[in-house]
Amino acid sequence: MNIKEAKVYIKDTIKIYLEKDEYGEYKIPISKQRPIFMVGAPGIGKTAIMEQLAEEMGIALVSYSMTHHTRQSALGLPFIKKKKYGGQEYDVSEYTMSEIISTVYDTMETSGITEGILFLDEINCVSETLAPSMLEFLQYKTFGRHEVPKGWIIVTAGNPKEYNRGVRDFDVATLDRLKVMTVEPDFAVWKEYATDKGICGSVIGFLQAETEYFYHIETTVKGRSYVTARGWEDLSHIIFMYEQNKITVDYGLISQYIRNEDIARRFLAYYELYNKYKNDYTPEEILSGNASDDVVRKARAASFDERLALLGVLLDYVTTDIREAVDRVCYIEELLNRLMVVKGSSNISVTLEEEERKCQISIDRLEVAGSLSSEKKQLLKKVRSTLNEMLGVLSNNDERKDKDSSEMSDDNGFAIVKSVYDRELDALKALEKTVGGRLEALFRFVEDVFGDGQEMLVLVSELTENSYSAKYISMFGCSSYSKYSEKLMVSDRKTQLDKKIKMQEKHLGQLEM
Repeated sequence: MNIKEAKVYIKDTIKIYLEKDEYGEYKIPISKQRPIFMVGAPGIGKTAIMEQLAEEMGIALVSYSMTHHTRQSALGLPFIKKKKYGGQEYDVSEYTMSEIISTVYDTMETSGITEGILFLDEINCVSETLAPSMLEFLQYKTFGRHEVPKGWIIVTAGNPKEYNRGVRDFDVATLDRLKVMTVEPDFAVWKEYATDKGICGSVIGFLQAETEYFYHIETTVKGRSYVTARGWEDLSHIIFMYEQNKITVDYGLISQYIRNEDIARRFLAYYELYNKYKNDYTPEEILSGNASDDVVRKARAASFDERLALLGVLLDYVTTDIREAVDRVCYIEELLNRLMVVKGSSNISVTLEEEERKCQISIDRLEVAGSLSSEKKQLLKKVRSTLNEMLGVLSNNDERKDKDSSEMSDDNGFAIVKSVYDRELDALKALEKTVGGRLEALFRFVEDVFGDGQEMLVLVSELTENSYSAKYISMFGCSSYSKYSEKLMVSDRKTQLDKKIKMQEKHLGQLEM
């Protein structure tokens, strides 16, 4: 199975394992809750889906790589304890709580979240001295004499032998107590993840054209060479930073992440060509509806590969805008939820302070629980910043009122707070107008230059498969998308999406207070 299918299976397993009866007891006894064992090549996203599941399900996550553990850190340290048996005192060996189990308890105590995932990576690569204890742990869910707390689901992962010489085979008795899942690299699945995460267009475009280089491991006369999904994602992050700081991306940088000389050089050639298209085709002019005659002629005369690369460049620009708009909608909705609490309050300043404090508490507890994505963290920080700004505006107004020796009603106070919200909502409306115009301009350009052929099909398909653009269209609509998705009949899903499309005014009206 691919990593997306594995995520579904694991999510369903966790739901079932955490299901309780009317007496609060887990329907599947802890002893029968088989740990999950994912076997897959390195860097395909096993850890990433654990983080996604924790956030989506509102549970905690504690992760450990078992290759870094000794017998002492995993099991705890021995100590002598005196006990009486039959009236006589004896020295008995005991063990302190293991680092892993104590971290689970610390996470529960600090975050207040009592259920979660204990994720142990590289479980089949533990040291020889720790191996027997790990097998016992997988069978009985204990480290030493300390059990994994109830409500914590054990998920483990490991690499196949061909990727790691330190891999140890589990015996049949152990395997028979596990839910084993074999996970294979799949570019189509990774592409969905990559577009959602904003992986740079040059990486996605290259891999779409050269899918066989998405995941590649081989042994050559120079040694082991490898290319993984993790390598492509990390390369994308560093490319963004290099471009922002106007530092040249060269082979030396790429080869630090793409550990295959031929593939690294191929990507560099594509990256340079991708940037050439950015300069030659002036994407900002196209998306503003002002494509020059020279650009139109050049695009019409281009080969199909160049046309696809150009579409990739334009989509990279417009989906970045779309992502910003969708993120801003989420921010506005979260801010509105906080302000509805403030609106019904008898003391606006105190309630604002409380909501601002709750934002920070949410950040702290979810971060400790390991279930806070960077996107959610940024959203909460932005909401907290705006609430803090509202407090400042309210405080300044109070000072002016004190000087005038007049009182301010609660309605007036909320009106002042709402003015900040209205400003943020107006910014969203302006952004949506800009993004909508750029999206329509993109469709017009493709229609004028390429007609409704394969290039239009690619455009509509890419917008449909990208979760951010699909959300944007469902919220604000796009007449050109509706026209061509129906005309081209890309898939049955388009029909369902078309039914959900709303006009901008209707959606924004729901955000009005």
